[in-house]
Amino acid sequence: MKKGFALIALLLLMSACSSVPLTGRRQVMLVSDQEILTSSFSQYSEFMKTAKKSTNKTQTDMVVRVGKKIAAATEEYLKQNGLSSEIQNFAWEFNLVADPQLNAFCMPGGKIVVYEGLMNIVSSDDELAVVVGHEVAHAVAKHSNERMSQQLMAQYGAAILGVAVSNKSDAIQEVASTVYGVGAQYGVVLPFSRKHESEADYMGLVFMAMAGYDPSLAITFWQKMSAGNGGSVPEFMSTHPSDARRISDIQNYLPEIQKYRR
Repeated sequence: MKKGFALIALLLLMSACSSVPLTGRRQVMLVSDQEILTSSFSQYSEFMKTAKKSTNKTQTDMVVRVGKKIAAATEEYLKQNGLSSEIQNFAWEFNLVADPQLNAFCMPGGKIVVYEGLMNIVSSDDELAVVVGHEVAHAVAKHSNERMSQQLMAQYGAAILGVAVSNKSDAIQEVASTVYGVGAQYGVVLPFSRKHESEADYMGLVFMAMAGYDPSLAITFWQKMSAGNGGSVPEFMSTHPSDARRISDIQNYLPEIQKYRR
């Protein structure tokens, strides 16, 4: 019987594999896009009910402007690479909230929130594009789906995974709060792995370049981010490599990424 469950789980994992756009990394997806979006939109709606939208029109317009340009470039990339069907998973929305944290996030489905605290160190659309591109990359790479799938595998074990996900409704509800990290202090935070964060760094730079922004400004932005945050890592980037490692990686990426700039 155990061998039967293990075989079912193995077949399920093999059939649930997909690839991340741009990087081609293989990932396991045990949760459907619809399940992810339903959960995401619900969590996002709850967050926005309690969040205070910024009254700073200039900064709000900047967030919307940069967000729309990167979203448009991202959708164009998906169309040109045979991934047009993925566009239906996005319902882009861009908000600036009155909160002093150095923070930003993008929920699955393209719900992007930037905090006013972050805007205090952003001096141009290009610098803001570094953050927005990174967050959009999380959504495009479906990191939340992958993390939720990892949580399912860890929680239920390979031997009974096939049974656990055959009717995923309860299982999804059980792990969603872990993945989205909903809390009164920080709102919605996606605690991605370091691998996810580094992948989002790379993809985000590509998307911002496609939107016409200068990816080389990511270096000065992260230098300011590190200095402005007293050397500590902001909550939304807590699983990233060190600032020095990130800047080094960006410098290595730039020659390749510049070719995407329009």
